[in-house]
Amino acid sequence: MRWLRDFRQAALAVAPGCLALAVAAAGIMLLFSGATPSDPSRFLWLARHTPMLLIEISHFLSSIIGLVLAMVAFGLSRRLDAAWAASVLLLPLAAVLALTKGFDWEESAILVGVLLCLLPFREAFPRAARLTRMEITPGWMLSALAALAGAAIVGWWSFKNVDYGRKTFLGAIFDPDADAERAIRSSAAAAVLLLGVGIWRMVATPATPRVVGEDDPDFSRVRSILERAEVAEPGSNLALLGDKRFLFSDSGASFLMFGVRGRSWIAMGAPVGRREERLELLWRFRELADAHAARPGIYGVGPDDLPDLVELGFAIQKMGESAIVSIDSFSLEGRRRGNLRRSWRKAAESGAMFEVLPPHPPPPLTEALREVSDAWLARHAGDEKSFSLGGFEPAYVAEFPVAVVKVEGRIVAFATLWTTARRTAFSIDLMRYSDDAPKDVMDFLFVELLLWGRRQGYVAFEFGMAPLAGLEDRPLAPIMSRVGRLLFERGEEIYNFRGVRRYKDKYDPAWQPRYIAAARKWAIPMLLADVGLLSSGGVSGLARRSGKSDERTGESRKAA
Repeated sequence: MRWLRDFRQAALAVAPGCLALAVAAAGIMLLFSGATPSDPSRFLWLARHTPMLLIEISHFLSSIIGLVLAMVAFGLSRRLDAAWAASVLLLPLAAVLALTKGFDWEESAILVGVLLCLLPFREAFPRAARLTRMEITPGWMLSALAALAGAAIVGWWSFKNVDYGRKTFLGAIFDPDADAERAIRSSAAAAVLLLGVGIWRMVATPATPRVVGEDDPDFSRVRSILERAEVAEPGSNLALLGDKRFLFSDSGASFLMFGVRGRSWIAMGAPVGRREERLELLWRFRELADAHAARPGIYGVGPDDLPDLVELGFAIQKMGESAIVSIDSFSLEGRRRGNLRRSWRKAAESGAMFEVLPPHPPPPLTEALREVSDAWLARHAGDEKSFSLGGFEPAYVAEFPVAVVKVEGRIVAFATLWTTARRTAFSIDLMRYSDDAPKDVMDFLFVELLLWGRRQGYVAFEFGMAPLAGLEDRPLAPIMSRVGRLLFERGEEIYNFRGVRRYKDKYDPAWQPRYIAAARKWAIPMLLADVGLLSSGGVSGLARRSGKSDERTGESRKAA
């Protein structure tokens, strides 16, 4: 029945959190049980029918298992399948030990009850990850320490009349009346285990992935993944810029790229590769950042990525809209296309010729492209960009096809093309022209690119983002959206926000929102600032940017 299916889906959604609490509570119960005296009548009856060695071992192991369950509960909250399997193995073992340490059948029944609650919800823990890769947060470590300290205090109060000066860790191992010694041994063993986990966490904290350059073997892995990626956007090609760090999936078929500035770890877009591996890579990224006490953020994601970001518990802020033109529906016919059609024809009548060069052009062509790029940079104060924007690095430019406009056989404008393996979309990265290029050269280039994309079988062309476009200025809108809207309408001296939007609107694109996500809402402004600094080469690079508008496209080079 449908209502049963809906109920099960709802149960699967809340199961990880609820079961994590239940398993943590079971672990804490075992810690407190090990630190307090057993029921005398039950214990004496058990001692008459069970070897004392078994009782001592059961008491000793119960506290250790209690601490392990408290730690494994963290993995359950993160939906780890290994945490579910460990809990299913440890709970029945702890239930048996509860009987053999003091015939605590109530405790055993509770543990079996938690186990029975866990068993039907295997599919609520889909994340395939080893427990040794589980990054236990400092907060969770402190919680486990607090539980252990609480159990020790309760144990001390329970045995307040005992002369601890006469008790030893190994003394009276086989004495039925040595409850205090057993409590001390079990609590000390759990404390040593927690200390070991803490030391392991400090020593075994994963190293920050290094920046992968073109001479690194991992660079070939990145290129190979891009060539066959099931899920990738045109902007995923920024992975080849040589300034990113990477997390790879266990299969080696997916990656997530990110940059580091101070305490900010910023992923550039969503993971690339297999769809089913995206969430796992996002979790690993967040956990790795947490292990280094860093601020994780995801920059430039689209609507399709929002469910995964909600799963991570990230706060999300819209930062603008990306223009996407459907190639099949694009046409130069009709009154709305009149100005665009005339600009395209004028450039063609001026002798402009369009051509797409394959990757790895010969050195003379690369040098001709550099001359155009240098002339363009001379008119736009500032240095080459990085991270969220490409720069003219010969090795990077050589990775992509290059669309060029020639006049009398000489290159006067070019654009490097970002393509995707499934031909779902393509876009441009660098777009530069020389002083003597025809006035309408950019319109000519864009029209020819759209026609080329249709011939190549692409579905859409991405024009890039219009920053702060589409933000709402309503009384109940988030404060960042209201400030962004104010900047969009009145911040022309900072950036040509409206000009960018108007220019791209000529092509009747569909506007798709773009977001930045962070573990905490208050961290988003800091992450945006760090994105700007990463893209500009630091504070000095940002200060050199002039913000001069491009007369031919309405765009500014002031901001990424």
